[in-house]
Amino acid sequence: MKTVTIAHEKWPLERPFRIAYQSITDIDVIVATVSDGTHVGRGEGVPFDRFEGPFEQSLAAAQAAADAVRRGASRHDLIDECAPTAGRNALDCALWDLESRRAGQPVWRLAGLERFEALPVTFTVGIDRPDVMARHAAAAAQSLLKIKLDADDPVATIRAIREAVPTKTLIADANEGWTFEQLTEVLPRLAALGVEMVEQPLAAGGDAALEGYAAPLTLSADESCCTLADLDAVAPRYQMINIKLDKTGGLTHALALARAARARGLSLMVGNMVGTSLAMAPAMIIGQWCRYADLDGPLLLAGDRVPRLDYADGFIHPSRGGLWGEGAP
Repeated sequence: MKTVTIAHEKWPLERPFRIAYQSITDIDVIVATVSDGTHVGRGEGVPFDRFEGPFEQSLAAAQAAADAVRRGASRHDLIDECAPTAGRNALDCALWDLESRRAGQPVWRLAGLERFEALPVTFTVGIDRPDVMARHAAAAAQSLLKIKLDADDPVATIRAIREAVPTKTLIADANEGWTFEQLTEVLPRLAALGVEMVEQPLAAGGDAALEGYAAPLTLSADESCCTLADLDAVAPRYQMINIKLDKTGGLTHALALARAARARGLSLMVGNMVGTSLAMAPAMIIGQWCRYADLDGPLLLAGDRVPRLDYADGFIHPSRGGLWGEGAP
């Protein structure tokens, strides 16, 4: 029988972070620990009320999933027995970590990958005045920037940033904040400024207008694509999906979604809800197949776990200190 614990942690951000529909100053984190009496696995999930409601509801769902693991549920059983929540993600990743430690093999090998490499990491610039965002973009060590945009003159924002960073790669995220009319007016201008991709411009459930639209740049689904059940709807509307383990409810389902999306000809990016290195490490598995690795969560926090992932030279490097999934005892 496995011993399972669920813990609630709060991590402050280095500075307030704003997206189209909210601003955050700290994050509530669910940490799952699973032990077989000899080995211990850990996983982290970060609930987002856009998907799960109040944190207390997420924590209760995590406890219910923990009960299933205590009764003997496997990672695959959790997909059938529990909703895809951040708590299920934490447990799923803890079970992967436990399996890795028991086998003495890294998770990437257990997941069937042929190699596991450092990834160029995206740095996210939150919504602020255009001049402030341009300053943050110029100060970032990363050469790939993800710009959060709202409906308030996104072209002016991107223009200010492009002037500050003429050679950096820019992608953007509207977080469901635009109308289709605004999209058709804005996208050609953003493309002219060198923006490669725009993420979730229209509201999830309100993006049918994208079918048949010839976008001048790549469109990626985020809120519109959480699990495999969403793939049929998003495939005709987007060219890319953003996989987040807190949306899929864990690495197990994320791997299935990634494989199915690639089979449909969709490009991939991997994202995060902001979290510590313990949340980013499993997402690096998905990142091996992705065009963009938006795994900068620890860079937005006031501090990180020890051991942690190594962010250096614009890349995210695997931990060698026993953080997660390294096959360490």
